[in-house]
Amino acid sequence: MKTLRREFLVATSLWLTAASALAVAEELPTFRLEARDGRFQPETFEVPSGKRFKLVIRNHGPDPIEFESLELRKEKVLAPGAQSFVVIAPLKPGRYQFFDEFHPDTARGYLEVK
Repeated sequence: MKTLRREFLVATSLWLTAASALAVAEELPTFRLEARDGRFQPETFEVPSGKRFKLVIRNHGPDPIEFESLELRKEKVLAPGAQSFVVIAPLKPGRYQFFDEFHPDTARGYLEVK
């Protein structure tokens, strides 16, 4: 009887932990960034300071892209037509640059953190 009760408590605890983690993940503010023809759209966008957020990146172009930011310490390679995301830790107010390493002359942008 004790074994069943312990297993039930462990299972319930694991379920509650997973459910709360999922709820937290769903609550993240989400911003979208699109890559097309060697450019990002939008090139600049505003995000809240002091809060984690999700950046969804979609590659609409015929070539691979690499979202990269040295300041944010993030990089993500996407094949043509692919979509992925990165989660950004809370940031202090300021301007943070990102770029596409495969198109460094044209695909640049900024996060304005306010």
